[in-house]
Amino acid sequence: MIQIFKDIEQLSIAGAELFVQTAQKAIQENGRFTVALTGGSSPVKLYSLLAKKPYAQQIEWDKVFVFWGDERWVPLDDEKSNAKMAFEMLLNHVPVPRNQIFPMWSDQFTPEDFADEYVQSLQQQLGTSLQFDLILLGMGDDGHTASLFPGTDVLQEQSASVKAYYLAPQQMYRITLTAPLINQAKKIAFIVYGSNKAQVLHEVLTGNEELAKYPSQLIHPLNGETFWLLDEAVASSLTDQKD
Repeated sequence: MIQIFKDIEQLSIAGAELFVQTAQKAIQENGRFTVALTGGSSPVKLYSLLAKKPYAQQIEWDKVFVFWGDERWVPLDDEKSNAKMAFEMLLNHVPVPRNQIFPMWSDQFTPEDFADEYVQSLQQQLGTSLQFDLILLGMGDDGHTASLFPGTDVLQEQSASVKAYYLAPQQMYRITLTAPLINQAKKIAFIVYGSNKAQVLHEVLTGNEELAKYPSQLIHPLNGETFWLLDEAVASSLTDQKD
């Protein structure tokens, strides 16, 4: 489903409402809500809204289990850390039990070994289906999502649920949920805004399938829903709006 909003403010309000509704339904049906957060600049406003009234009061945070879709392999106090941003904007302000928050970092493991550990955490909390209630994603101006970057081997992954690999252009390790795992989710919400991403969004949504060039095209939930929450600037090049 494609939804277009005037600006990042309105987009983020819609994202907060989707987050709350999904959490409430999951907790009502299963007693818990499992979510994978995204990093970068896209969700900052959304997280700040969720941390405050009225949204913060509408979620039973003690029944929320928080994971990440991807991460730079850096300590949690590093400015590049997706988890650091999420703690500062959201998690430090709501009562999620700390043992229900699973950052993608440990100084006790190599990135590759930690990817295996993260799978175990996912299995313990999500069960063998590895199905999230909600996964939040952004999209880069190169068409990447999570740490699924154009031309990388991880795009071909069919069996592993979590992968760590060295991203040479950035000179750092990245760790990411893989496309097969992401596509198991009940709901996936892309948060995308800004005119600088308009052309690549057009290619992702309406262009030919070029998975190696536009990894966001890999995301098609098997039995779930995808929401594209867009501002008017990024949606400007869309001529056909697909559901």
